[in-house]
Amino acid sequence: MAMTDLVPNTGKPITLVIFGASGDLTRRKLVPALASLHSKGRLPSNLQILGVARSDLDDQGFRAILEEFLGGEGMTRPTPAQWTELSSHIHYTHGDVTSSQDLAQVKSRLAEIEGEAADCNRLYYLSLAPSLYRHAINGLGEADMVDDTSGWRRLVVEKPFGTDLESAQELNDIAHSVFREDQVFRIDHYLGKETVQNLLVFRFANAIFEPIWNRNYIDHVQITVAETLRIDERGDYYDQTGVLRDMFQNHLLQLLTLVAMEPPHAFEAEALRNEKVKVLNAIRRVHPQEVAHHAIPGQYRTYRDEFGVSPDSDTSTYAALRLYVDNWRWQGVPFYLRSGKALRSKSTEIIIQFRNPPHMLFPLAEDEDIPANTLAIFVQPDEGFHLEFQTKTPEAGLQMRKAELEFHYHEAFSGQAIPDAYERLLLDALNGDASLFTRADEIEQAWSIIDPIIAGFNRPDAPRPYYYSEGSWGPVEADRFLATDGRAWLQAGRSR
Repeated sequence: MAMTDLVPNTGKPITLVIFGASGDLTRRKLVPALASLHSKGRLPSNLQILGVARSDLDDQGFRAILEEFLGGEGMTRPTPAQWTELSSHIHYTHGDVTSSQDLAQVKSRLAEIEGEAADCNRLYYLSLAPSLYRHAINGLGEADMVDDTSGWRRLVVEKPFGTDLESAQELNDIAHSVFREDQVFRIDHYLGKETVQNLLVFRFANAIFEPIWNRNYIDHVQITVAETLRIDERGDYYDQTGVLRDMFQNHLLQLLTLVAMEPPHAFEAEALRNEKVKVLNAIRRVHPQEVAHHAIPGQYRTYRDEFGVSPDSDTSTYAALRLYVDNWRWQGVPFYLRSGKALRSKSTEIIIQFRNPPHMLFPLAEDEDIPANTLAIFVQPDEGFHLEFQTKTPEAGLQMRKAELEFHYHEAFSGQAIPDAYERLLLDALNGDASLFTRADEIEQAWSIIDPIIAGFNRPDAPRPYYYSEGSWGPVEADRFLATDGRAWLQAGRSR
């Protein structure tokens, strides 16, 4: 996995074409990330950026809108001189991806920017509503904008990639009818987070963990992605989506694969993604009629009052799942996944709970229990690692107490901000490194896991989503769900 820190200047111009450039993602993430990279000297001097959208703007108006959003969280704000330099490479043209005439105009504008005779490389970024993906991909093919004989052509597609297995397969077929698989970069921004990448280094660069990273020493794994925000103005979209499509099919399953995967033979894209697909393939599928035994749906109490939400909606804003990876390393080890809206705090964390010692040598009170060792990996906020273990309390006989080994990015690097995930992902896409992007078979395997659970939640005899109060950790039924296994949700470290 190359993960280079800059895009080499090969002499060929590179054009980043952003479709849907007047949208929120471009203003708040893509261009601020590019500006941050430019301020660090990590972009080539011959990079051009062309924004395409239906809004009535010119180059100056587009640049003025973008300037308002520079320097977001985790991004370096460019100096006025740096922004002046970068903005001179930012262009805009009106274009509707459903119109062949408009795409022909985009093609003409590209020829104007790049020069008619110049060989060039292009990265097409679909910052569009998912319903427009197929129109954009087919349109690029019909406009003859994907020929890579004189320079590479790549396509970046944002999530969600499909709404179920069938639609994901259809979209993959459309993409493959125009682009080769090695040209398609499907984004999951969680994989661009520094702590997620550090999980790979933590596992495979430290020999002390690999011997115990298996069913013999690990009791279970918990993965939590908690959000404090409600759905707000996204009711029309969210009520058709729900938490399983919004968070589990992509983010949580991706985190699970990184925890459970075997060491790849090399840190390069195909080797890494091969191992992730093996994990997804090994996850035991839950039949729809059995979902009630393996999953808990939830809904925050005021969800049905949100704008755009049906007054009798049963859409889940929370879910907790129990999954098993049926392979030699993980057989019998439950992976508990949970995510929800309107929860107590915003956090993404992975907690590995190890098994208790097979025999306790030290005397304990009748009602005393020694907590098992845990390893907590905090993806956000307060990114870092905590390892909890037992030590002896001084001058107290054999009384024990919990101790921690900690690593936190902001402390280790003197308060240096952790770069936003889009910086890493944009660099990798420009460099052609697909390590942190999902492959077609990954997408389809993930949907094949989640689709039966969605079907189970939608069965007439399925339990309706359990209500939970805003600012809680979800429905009490989710606590009982783990209690039936003799376990409880863990809250480790300083993120609480």
